[in-house]
Amino acid sequence: MTPKSSKIVIIGGGPVGLMAAQILSETPAFDVHLYEQKPSVGRKFLLAGRGGLNLTHSEDSTRFAARFGKDEALFKTLMERFSPADLRDWAQQLGVDTFVGSSGRIFPTEMKATGLVRAWTKKLTEQGVTFHLQHRFLSFSEDRTVTFEGPDGHPVEVQADALLFGLGGASYPHLGSRGDWTDEFERHGLEMAPFRPTNCGFHVLWSRFILDRFEGMPLKNIRLEHEGNTSRGDMVVARYGLEGGALYALARPLAETLDREGQATLNIDLRPDMDLPEVEQRLSQPRGKASLSSFLKKTLKLTPLEIALLQEFSGPPQSGAAALAERIKKIPAEISGIRPIERAISSAGGIAMNEVDSGMMLKSRPGIFIGGEMMDWEAPTGGYLLQGCFSMAVAAADGIRHWLDQTPATNG
Repeated sequence: MTPKSSKIVIIGGGPVGLMAAQILSETPAFDVHLYEQKPSVGRKFLLAGRGGLNLTHSEDSTRFAARFGKDEALFKTLMERFSPADLRDWAQQLGVDTFVGSSGRIFPTEMKATGLVRAWTKKLTEQGVTFHLQHRFLSFSEDRTVTFEGPDGHPVEVQADALLFGLGGASYPHLGSRGDWTDEFERHGLEMAPFRPTNCGFHVLWSRFILDRFEGMPLKNIRLEHEGNTSRGDMVVARYGLEGGALYALARPLAETLDREGQATLNIDLRPDMDLPEVEQRLSQPRGKASLSSFLKKTLKLTPLEIALLQEFSGPPQSGAAALAERIKKIPAEISGIRPIERAISSAGGIAMNEVDSGMMLKSRPGIFIGGEMMDWEAPTGGYLLQGCFSMAVAAADGIRHWLDQTPATNG
C-alpha cells in the first residue's frame, strides 16, 4: 500500500469543500481531512434542494459566462475546465440522473438533494476522506497551521501541506455561513469587500388590497428592467415585497441604486413576447359593454394580479389603447429597500478575486487556496451559482495537486 505523504486540510463542508475532497482523495498519496463546524456537511446544499435542486443550466457557454458579470472571463475559463456537461457526468457517476427542465435548468430526476448528498458522502468515505465535524475555524498561519474550536470547546491545532478554505459567505447564518472569518483574513492583509445580499427579495410598500388578495401569487413570464439591465422569468408577490428568479438577476444594480438614491424603480413588462404596436393593436379592438378588466383578460389574457398591478403603481388604468399599452409594457414598480443578508439566498463580498491565481491559490500565501462564496463574485440562481462553486472547486483541486507536486511534504 502506498503511504500517504501529503496532508490536505479542507475547511468547509459545502459544494466547494466536498467536490475538492472527492477529487483529491482519488490520489492515494493525499491524506484528505475535511473540517465542518456543523454536525453534518452540505446543509445549505440540502436546503437549496428542498424546492428542486437546480444543479446547473443548459444554455450555451457564452451566455452562461455572461451571467457572472464583471468576472465573466474568469468563469468562462473555469467552466472550460469543469463545464455543465461535466457536472451532469459527475452526478451520473454518483448514480444520480439529471434532466433539462422547460426553462433550460438542469435538475436531478428525483428533484431533491438528499440522495445526491448521501451518495456523495458515501463515496468520500470510501475514498478515505476523514471528516471532522463540529470544528469551528478560528485562525490560520502562513505555515498552514489552522486552529479550530473543537466539539468540547477546546482549541484544536492542525498543520497541513495544503489548505483549502470553502467557508461560504454571509447568507443563511443558521446553516453556518456567517462570514465571521473575515477579521482573520484581514489580519493577513488580504483585500476584502463588504458582504452584501444577492439573489434576494426587495421591499415594496403594498396596498392592503394587494396583500389581502394576491400575497404569494406569481407573475409568470415577465420581463424586468432597471437602468438598462434586463431579465426574464417569474416573480412572486410576498408580504414584504417581491421575490423570485427574474428579480434576483437584477439584485446588484437595484441594490446599487438603493444605496445611492434610497429608492429604485423596477419596470415590469407583462407581455414581453409582444411588442408595443401589437399590444396597442389588440387594445384597439371594440370593447363594447365589457369592463376594462374583462377586456384586458380577453384581449391579452392578463391575470387579476397583473391588472391590479396596473393600478397599484400608476393609478387607475387609462382606457386609451396607446397609453394602456405603454403601461402594460412598462409598469414602474417602486422598490423601497432590500432584504437583509441573512434572508438572501447568497451573498457577494469577501476576499477579492485578484488575491488568487488561476489555481485558486492565494498569491501572498503559497499553499493556501480559497473557493466559493467567501470570495467577491456573484451569479444568479438558476444553476449558475452552483456551477460557479463546482468549477472553482475543480480549479482549486487542480491547483493543490500542482502545488504538492512541486513542494516536498512535511506531514507523513
